[in-house]
Amino acid sequence: MADFAVDNAASLFIDQPLAEGLGSRTAVATPEQAYTYAELAALVDRAAHGLRRLGIEPEQRVGLLMADGIGFATTFFGALKLGAVAVPLNTRLGAPELGVILDDCRARVVVADRELSAALAPARGAAVVDFETLVRGAHQGRVAPEAVGTDAMAFWLYTSGTTGTPKAVVHCHRTLLNCHHYGHDVLAIGPHDRVFATSKLFFAYALGNALALPLFARGSCYLHPAWAEAPVVLQVLRDYRPTLFFSVPTVYARLLRAELPADAFRSTRLCVSAGERLPAEVYQAWRERFGVEILDGIGATETIFMFISNRAGRSRAGSTGTPVDGTEVKLLDAAGEPVADGAQGVLWAKTPSTAAGYWKRLDHSRRTFVGDWFRTGDVYTRDADGFYTHCGREDDFFKVAGQWVVPADVEAALMQHPAVLEAGVVGAEEASGLVKPFVFVVPRDPGAEAVALAAELMRLAERTLPSHQRPREIRIVEELPRTTTGKLQRFKLKEKI
Repeated sequence: MADFAVDNAASLFIDQPLAEGLGSRTAVATPEQAYTYAELAALVDRAAHGLRRLGIEPEQRVGLLMADGIGFATTFFGALKLGAVAVPLNTRLGAPELGVILDDCRARVVVADRELSAALAPARGAAVVDFETLVRGAHQGRVAPEAVGTDAMAFWLYTSGTTGTPKAVVHCHRTLLNCHHYGHDVLAIGPHDRVFATSKLFFAYALGNALALPLFARGSCYLHPAWAEAPVVLQVLRDYRPTLFFSVPTVYARLLRAELPADAFRSTRLCVSAGERLPAEVYQAWRERFGVEILDGIGATETIFMFISNRAGRSRAGSTGTPVDGTEVKLLDAAGEPVADGAQGVLWAKTPSTAAGYWKRLDHSRRTFVGDWFRTGDVYTRDADGFYTHCGREDDFFKVAGQWVVPADVEAALMQHPAVLEAGVVGAEEASGLVKPFVFVVPRDPGAEAVALAAELMRLAERTLPSHQRPREIRIVEELPRTTTGKLQRFKLKEKI
């Protein structure tokens, strides 16, 4: 871990900038106003006082059901200052799903936007308060960070539910203190950077890269409460002029489809992608249209920050890149043996921001966190130059006629067709009991003739794919089911067959 003389992560992000004389510098901007580091620190202390007034003590959980904004940022760090555990909640979940999570984490307090609090009826035993009420009348003096130590719990993040069963990933204070490997060594982030992410802060990708990283670098971030539709993104680009832009493959494809002005990203020096493999076609089209590289990489809810990434000026279309400094990776076969270059293996990573484990999931924790290593469940290949390429999730693979079908390969083949925007592949049993590939395709033109396009794609598959990977059926759909973080929910596709 980096040699930071702190025993509470909030010290590094909230208090130390003031000691460095940076109180007048902008830290967080929203559509309403910009907040300096001094104003951010004062609001964090007020949030901490408000939580303490509600009886919050170290290690107790504080739920955050809030749109992105100053309230989320200050409540998150206010909880950390007290030694409590912040639990960001997905704002698009319904009451039943939130009830399950709140029962699991046993939050003592949930800070919720008023329009979202109606979904908290199942929050048994938790006090529900909105941010304005939390800080209204709260003491405005400084809160000394609780000296909990870097191995103490700091925040939990619930996995995004691609399998339908979210679980709590337990992160310690040391996680946030280990952001420099990716932030400095890959992005070269600095005090003049302005950061915006289309993902929301309850998602690890945004929490780490769009809040923690800019504050660590003494730069600024833009927090917008709305979801990242093209008009919102364009307005942020014009008003805030971000230098670093974080998004996911699905959103990059949609922004290309929205035909933003060619100079929309003129302020942006780097774009970053994660969550799923970035199609080479999207990478190339983006660079041609906007003149900005997209650095594809891989992180996880379990690591917060990227541990494999492309680098500026050395990015490769279709590749996830090379290991981040401070990270070791290995590819192992089913027998636990290393694979040769070009062969597929499950990716394991040893990176300093790895979580402590899963809450109340001991068996799952033991399978996933083995010593210093994190077993990702992602299948990769490595080439002779050390670049890694994502092949999919091991639980997405299926066998047809005794041979493995890699959904990402089938999807990539179909996305070569200019009429295809997105494709999703799953294996499902036919009436005969045999498993076959089924494909769902989103056309670039919503008015495309479905039967003709499906037939054309079948002919493409017959020309380009081996027989066991050819689709049994291709269905044209308006959209693919995805989590709010942009990951394809294949289990929902299977339900449609």
